[in-house]
Amino acid sequence: MYRFGKTFITSLIVLAVFTLAAIGHADDAGPADTDLSIWPKVKSPYGLDPEIENRITKIISKMSVREKVGQIIQAEIKSISPNDIKKYHIGSVLNGGGSWPTGEANGPKLGWLAMADIFYDASMDTSDGKQGIPILWGTDAVHGHNNVVGATLFPHNIGLGAMHNPELMRDIGAVTAREVAATGIPWTFAPTVAVARDDRWGRTYESYSENPELVADYAREMVIGLQGHPALEDAFRVDKIIATAKHFIGDGGTEKGDDQGDTVLSEQILKDIHAPGHIMALGAGVQTVMATFNSWNGVKTHGNKYLLTDVLKERMGFDGLVVGDWNGHEQIPGCSVSNCAQVVNAGVDLVMVPNNWKDFYSSTLRHVRKGRISEERLNDAVRRVLRVKLRAGLFEKGQPSKQPLAGRFDLIGHAEHRAIARQAVRESLVLLKNDGVLPIKPNQHILLAGEGADNIVMQAGGWSVRWQGRENKDSDFPGATSIFSGINEYASQSGGKVTLSQDGKYEDKPDIAIVVFGEEPYAEFEGDLEQSIDYKDKQALSILTSMKQAGIPTVAVFLSGRPLWVEPEMNAADAFVAAWFPGTEGNGIADVLLSDQTGNIRHNFNGKLSFTWPGSPEQHPINVGDKDYNPAFPYGFGLQYPISEGQ
Repeated sequence: MYRFGKTFITSLIVLAVFTLAAIGHADDAGPADTDLSIWPKVKSPYGLDPEIENRITKIISKMSVREKVGQIIQAEIKSISPNDIKKYHIGSVLNGGGSWPTGEANGPKLGWLAMADIFYDASMDTSDGKQGIPILWGTDAVHGHNNVVGATLFPHNIGLGAMHNPELMRDIGAVTAREVAATGIPWTFAPTVAVARDDRWGRTYESYSENPELVADYAREMVIGLQGHPALEDAFRVDKIIATAKHFIGDGGTEKGDDQGDTVLSEQILKDIHAPGHIMALGAGVQTVMATFNSWNGVKTHGNKYLLTDVLKERMGFDGLVVGDWNGHEQIPGCSVSNCAQVVNAGVDLVMVPNNWKDFYSSTLRHVRKGRISEERLNDAVRRVLRVKLRAGLFEKGQPSKQPLAGRFDLIGHAEHRAIARQAVRESLVLLKNDGVLPIKPNQHILLAGEGADNIVMQAGGWSVRWQGRENKDSDFPGATSIFSGINEYASQSGGKVTLSQDGKYEDKPDIAIVVFGEEPYAEFEGDLEQSIDYKDKQALSILTSMKQAGIPTVAVFLSGRPLWVEPEMNAADAFVAAWFPGTEGNGIADVLLSDQTGNIRHNFNGKLSFTWPGSPEQHPINVGDKDYNPAFPYGFGLQYPISEGQ
C-alpha cells in the first residue's frame, strides 16, 4: 500500500500536462516480444461453482450502470460516509496505515465493529430499489492485525523468512485471521510475496527472501492459514478471512531498489524470479491479487493489460479480483487520480481511489457510457468482485457484529497468539558471530544498552499501528514485551541483575553487556537507500568499543529490515545477532540468548539467513547464485550453539 509522497507530486505534473485522461494504450502495454507460453496454467482449489455463477448473473442483470461502477471502486474509510456507500453503491472500503474508525489509534476497539456494521447496513439498504451487495473492507494486516492497538505483531517477513519454517506460517496466518475477524473485517492485503533483490529497497523487510523458492513455500502456507482451504474443510470458516497476493509483479526487482521504480528484466526472468510466490498463492486459492506500483520494462503495471489480463487471468487462470494499490492508476501516462479508463481496461477490477473516489466514479461512468470501457469489461470486473464476496460468504454471514468471532476482543493479543509470535521470534534470530560469550548465564550482572534495548516501537518497525511506525509510543503496544523486559524478567527469577542504560554508562561494572541497536522504523519509499548499504549511525559502535576497552564481553543485537554493512560493529562485539524487526514479543530474544542457571541451552539458534549479507557498503545488489558471489555471510548462513552431551 502507498500513502502520500512521490505519487502526489507525479499527479500534479500529470494534471498540468494532461487535461483529459488517456483512454487507450491498454492493448499495447506489453513488450512486443512477449511469450504467454512460458507462464504456467494454475489450478485453483476453488473451481467455478455453477450455483454461484448463476447467482452472479442474476444480480448483474438487475444492476444499473451506476451500481456496477460503484462496485469496482474502493474508498478510504475517512473519505466516505454510510450515505455515500448507499448512494454510489460503493463495493469496497479500506483503512490505510494510520487510519482508525474513531480517528484515534487508542480509541475503543468496538469502533472497528461499529463502523463495519454501519457500512454493511448502508451497502445492504435496498430502499431505493437497488441491489443489496455487502461491502468488502480491506486492511493491511501484514504482520498481525497491525493497525489495531494491542494486537499480536509477528516479526516482519524478512525475519519469518529466516526461520525457514513454512509450517509455522500457516499458524501465523490463522492467528492473524482470528484477530482481524474479531474486528469485523473480512479481508487483508497480505501476504506480500515479493522477492527483494536489492536491499536498498525500502520494502525489503516485507519480503521473505531473495530466494523465490522460499517465498513460494511461504506464500502457500500463509494463504491457507488466512483463508483456509477446501481440502481442509475450513475455507472461509468464521475464523478465516480473504487473503491477497501482492504485488503483481516484479516489485522486488526494480533498478537500484527504487520503490515504485522500473523492473528491467526479460519475461523469462520475471517469471522465474518474481512469479513463484504468486503461482503458489494462486494454487492455494488466493482470492485477490494486488497490482504493483512498479513498471516492467518502462510500462506501469496498473495499465499493463498483458500482465494483468493476458498472463494473470487468462493464462494462469486467476478468477478472483485484481485490486489496485493506493492511487496506483495515477502513475499511468495520461491518467490522473480522478480519471483513468486504462486501469479498468488493463484488468484492475477494484480500483483503490482512497480520497478522490467521487471524481473517479463520475469519470468512469462517462467512460462506460461513451464506450471507452466496454460493458463486457465492466461486467467482468463486477462479476469478479461479486464472486469473491460470494465465495467468502459475505452475503450469508450478515452483519459483522452478528458473526461468531465479532467483538471477541480477548482474541486480540491473546496469550496463545503471543506464544506463536514468541516462537517465531526465537526461530528468526540469526547468529552471525559468537566468540564464546553466548549463551549468557542469567545469574550474572547483565548490562542492557543501546537505543533498541527497551524500545517496542523500534522492535515493531513500520506498518505497526501507524504507517511509518516511528510516530508510535511504547504505550501503543499494550501487552508487548521489550527486549530488556524479557531479559530482566528471566534473569531476575534466576538470581541475576539487569541494568538498563541506553548510553552504556554504568556504576557497577557488569559481567556482560548486550547492546541493542539498528534501523529506525520506516515503510515503503521512505525506507529507500540511494547508494550505500552502510549502517551509518555510530552511536552503538561507540558503546561497543567502550565495552571492549573495559574488558566487558559484549553481544550485539541488530534490529533491521535488511542486511546492512556493519563490519565495524561486528568486529567490536564478541557476538552478533541479526534480530530483524521482531514485533511485540521481545521476550523471544531472551529465550535464546540466556541459558538456564547451569549454562544449559534453553533454545538454540535456528535462524538462517534468507538474504545474503553484504561484504562491503557498495556490494549491492547481491544475491545467491550471482557470478563472483563473495558476501560477508552467504544465503543460508547461521551459527548454532554447540550441543553438549546429554542436552
